[in-house]
Amino acid sequence: MDFWQAFINGAIEHLPNADIVHDKFHIMKYMNEAVDKVRRTEHARRKKLKDDTLTGTKYLFLKNRENFTDKQREKFTSLNINQLAVGRAWNRRELLQKMWDCETEEEAREYFKRWYFSATHSRLQPVIAVAKMIKRFFENIVTYFKHRISNAFAEGMNSVIQNIKSTARGFRSFENYRTAILFFCGGLDLLPHKSR
Repeated sequence: MDFWQAFINGAIEHLPNADIVHDKFHIMKYMNEAVDKVRRTEHARRKKLKDDTLTGTKYLFLKNRENFTDKQREKFTSLNINQLAVGRAWNRRELLQKMWDCETEEEAREYFKRWYFSATHSRLQPVIAVAKMIKRFFENIVTYFKHRISNAFAEGMNSVIQNIKSTARGFRSFENYRTAILFFCGGLDLLPHKSR
């Protein structure tokens, strides 16, 4: 689940023996937002100095490097990110992403301790804020290494459903909305079949 306190309270009240696993998707989403805040601030500062280094780079810093096109890889390499505040923020994001590769809870705790020190000493306020938030909820984050679960499927399905809703520009009734969801998400085989 996300960090929303209502979700946590509901789980504690109705499922007192259950472990809470804060989803890595949401954690990385907060980290991506921090990287983008750093990029926007630095971009605005550089534009005042007539420096367009960061123009058109928003998605480079939000995308996983293995998904870069050749052109994006070339652009990213040319930025010399170690000289940029957004590059330092992006490095902290990449390092946090590697935490999910830890084999055990103990290894993840040790990894996070080192990452947290690096993040909180980065002098990048958005990164520091996310690091402190993660630390606050860390006991329910580290449960991932016990269960190895995420709500990625539910998030993906929700995204499809929201797309159905926005594409239709509204439905006359809930029943029509439900039917559209079942049609697009129900895995129905609608191809005509030859009768024997």
